[in-house]
Amino acid sequence: MEYKDPEGYTHDLVTLLPAVQLAYNTSQHSTTGKSPSLVEKGWNPLLPVAHLKKNLLNIQPTAKDFHDMWKRACDTAARCIAEAKEYN
Repeated sequence: MEYKDPEGYTHDLVTLLPAVQLAYNTSQHSTTGKSPSLVEKGWNPLLPVAHLKKNLLNIQPTAKDFHDMWKRACDTAARCIAEAKEYN
């Protein structure tokens, strides 16, 4: 199953599922005020972004593309959450 994002890139949804699951399980939820990982395990796993240095000189293009895609996904998710809150 493929998905075409607003930027025109095509993604295989099956390969994105682990990233979506990680994002969901480490995001704070409105009902509990905590992430599912924190509720279930008592701790949140460290995300890969926590290990990235901010001022890298030689960033591999694939890593930069993934970082940009991750940032767009986070921005889109935040926008969708805001729209859902306004709707309710």
